[in-house]
Amino acid sequence: MSRLWVLGAGQLGAMLKHAAQPLGVELIAVDIENDSNLDLAADDVITAEREQWPPTQATDQLAAHPNFVNQDVFGLVADRVTQKQLLDRLQLPTAPWQLVETAQTAAALHASYGQRVLLKQRSGGFDGRGQLWLKEDDQTPIPEGWHNKVIAEQAIGFDEEVSLVGVRNRAGECHFYPLALNLHQDGILAITLAPLARLLPLQNQAEAMLAKIMDELEYVGVMAMECFRVGDDLLINELAPRVHNSGHWTQAGASISQFEYHVRAIADLPLGPPVIKHESVMVNLIGIDYNHEWLAIPGAEVFWYGKQVRPARKVGHINFAMADRAQLLASLQCLKPMMGNWYAPALDWALQELSQ
Repeated sequence: MSRLWVLGAGQLGAMLKHAAQPLGVELIAVDIENDSNLDLAADDVITAEREQWPPTQATDQLAAHPNFVNQDVFGLVADRVTQKQLLDRLQLPTAPWQLVETAQTAAALHASYGQRVLLKQRSGGFDGRGQLWLKEDDQTPIPEGWHNKVIAEQAIGFDEEVSLVGVRNRAGECHFYPLALNLHQDGILAITLAPLARLLPLQNQAEAMLAKIMDELEYVGVMAMECFRVGDDLLINELAPRVHNSGHWTQAGASISQFEYHVRAIADLPLGPPVIKHESVMVNLIGIDYNHEWLAIPGAEVFWYGKQVRPARKVGHINFAMADRAQLLASLQCLKPMMGNWYAPALDWALQELSQ
């Protein structure tokens, strides 16, 4: 079997490697700052854990390999202009938007989109970074140097945020996980819940949207689609052409994790449908020190990334997947005092949602 190379060796690359080993697939994750020559073979296959990377000898070598899967997709999705143009071309719903061109004024944007307008950098920027709210009441100006580098989006009065993770192989076979419900705090994903019975009526709508995108791009592997729920409709917020934070729950809650699915698709292995095991909760560990007491909580599956802890940095996650709802709630209650004040409203939200 051909070797798989991952452009990027962060936590996603590490979890892809972990998923590949039981399949008998050799997977090598390459740091984006690696400036050495790689021993690539003609039949090796390349994927990536990220949409962008700096030019080094190693990254240039991987990106130029003829077996770099989805090679043209990364640049298209990484630029929010071309990503939005793709959604518009496919007639898929998204927030009204435009490129902020030279000489565009905040007043003109408010005239088009209302009192609150969100500016997003065309590339880069995630977890709330690289974004700015223009507020008409505050007369917030467009920052100097932002023209032609950001898009403007109309503020959406959404009910909640959901995401769908799907997989597609070269033959066009697709599979999807249940919609996940996400809670963001300070622009960062804090908790994901899946599956939820009340989201089932939206499942077919979401699958049709993501399938249309993957088929248009002839995409191979796992893709995530983040959406706003507005009543009974979904608006696409962002696409990620890779495994995604909101799919981490599948490591514990499904027979095939999103990481294994990506490896299977890239390596041309059979996909098969995922079997959902239990109701799952994923808690992101953000800017928080490792606490070994987490390991004593019933059902807690801790994934620590081995990164230096910094404010607002994702350093791990904890999965819970349990058939016993009472035990799941009890374990989250046990976790709550270990997590600090920032997590209290997020865990209360999860407990309330799961108690309904």
